[in-house]
Amino acid sequence: MSLPTIFGLLFSLALFVWSIVMSTDNYMAFVDAASFIMVVGGTFAATFISYEARYVFQALKVLKTVIVAAKIGRTAMTGEVGRIIRWGYIVQKSGLPALEADAAKLRSQDKFLSFGVDLVISGYTGQEVRDTLANTIESTFQRATIPVSILKNMGANAPAFGMIGTLVGLVIMLDQMATNPSGLGAGLAVALITTLYGVLFARIILLPAASKIQQREEIVRFRNYLVAEGLALLAERKSPRYIQDRMNSFLDPAIHFSIEKHLKKG
Repeated sequence: MSLPTIFGLLFSLALFVWSIVMSTDNYMAFVDAASFIMVVGGTFAATFISYEARYVFQALKVLKTVIVAAKIGRTAMTGEVGRIIRWGYIVQKSGLPALEADAAKLRSQDKFLSFGVDLVISGYTGQEVRDTLANTIESTFQRATIPVSILKNMGANAPAFGMIGTLVGLVIMLDQMATNPSGLGAGLAVALITTLYGVLFARIILLPAASKIQQREEIVRFRNYLVAEGLALLAERKSPRYIQDRMNSFLDPAIHFSIEKHLKKG
């Protein structure tokens, strides 16, 4: 589980509830089923009109993953460098067949890495490996960030439907002005609740989730470019030392891989 994400969500909701508790005793004034249905239902309806259903369901499925911890962390990048360097020694000592045997167990776990290793084993040049994997990375990134666009669209629509709900409430309130003027205050409060729901739905759930998914996919794309460069260097038969320095140039110096340190540990 992604504890910071869960904490942020709960903390923001707690601040909202706490501000209500500190301001009024009439908590139920902030609960209105019709307003909730208009905002959430209207947002989903507009989304299904704007996008193909399968992409909307994909976005909703990805939305649930924001509370799960990211698969690729900062230190994982160092591990990727170390793996490619180890493969560099294997290729240097035993050739490409040994690389194929060593990478066999990863094929079902990491399809991108498996594809890259196949390119190296097939005898493509370093630049050919680089170009092919770059196409793979960018096309994968574009597909993976479709949910981001959908969630951002939903985040833009939710406040708009909140405003629509408010206008509907105002029309009803004004229509009753002549017969029940004493109820204008309560009616206005209910009308404004819809706008509140729209803003909360967008700013606490939809837009933060879109930003987190975008960031995670950018990290995956960076990781894949790092791995692609390492595989291209393997195809060029570069030395493990050169592979280390070249791949480390992509990383923060604080997480650079060091052959010497790992040799000392060994």
